[in-house]
Amino acid sequence: MKNLLFTLLAILSTLSLAAQLSYPMPAGARGQAMGGVGVTFQDIHAAWSNPAGLAHLEGTSVGLFGEQRFALSELRQVSAVGAMSFGNSALGLSVGYFGFEAYNESRIGLLYGRKLAKNLSLGAQLYTLGTRIPDYGSQQLISFEVGLQATISPSIDIGGRISNPVRVEQLEGEALPTVLNFGVNYRPGKQVQLVAEVEKDILFPVRVRCGLEYQLLDALELRAGVATEPSLLSFGLGYRLLDQWQLDFSAVYHQYLGFTPGIGLVYAPQS
Repeated sequence: MKNLLFTLLAILSTLSLAAQLSYPMPAGARGQAMGGVGVTFQDIHAAWSNPAGLAHLEGTSVGLFGEQRFALSELRQVSAVGAMSFGNSALGLSVGYFGFEAYNESRIGLLYGRKLAKNLSLGAQLYTLGTRIPDYGSQQLISFEVGLQATISPSIDIGGRISNPVRVEQLEGEALPTVLNFGVNYRPGKQVQLVAEVEKDILFPVRVRCGLEYQLLDALELRAGVATEPSLLSFGLGYRLLDQWQLDFSAVYHQYLGFTPGIGLVYAPQS
């Protein structure tokens, strides 16, 4: 029975790679609603998706995010991030948990972002990944990721990130995912953002992600997105509760496995 449970869990986990903490974490409910993009974000969501974006923060920001992959409690993920800016730099912390009693992963990361020039920023994250399976034991690994962002015009930002570049091994001959991301954020107007990204896990085909964010009202943003490998549709919204708080909702649809609901809460003082 234990072997069967472990096999079924492995299959579900493979189908939901984006929910595992050994894979680059989703950029909160905002990024999930936009097809899983985030490498060009320059707010607290960058603590999940690209530490270089933290260099653009002002003050202290905090973000919370939770999702339940395909509405299964065994594939629940919760995470929290926080960051504080000082001068041209920002320092942040991320924590995450994925799984349930019979199998779970935990992650703690220390992040740093810095502006190298007016239109160029660099960031890095050092993180520890813990895996625990009762009756089988636990494991702790350490790896890192590096990100870069650049503003090439008033309406276009680009960003890139590489995760686990040194191929830290989980088992002999089996390494944690090494993933490269590159994205472009285009703002044709003050109310609209169009984002496109490509993602390459060195062991799997290229994924393409595209997202749209439209500010319908001062306090309301509508979001939608698509992704490939596997094919996913997503949508959501962000609602500003007060001047410093925002509530985000997301839903991702897989044609065979169904919906993944997500919710996020962000504290971010307005500049």
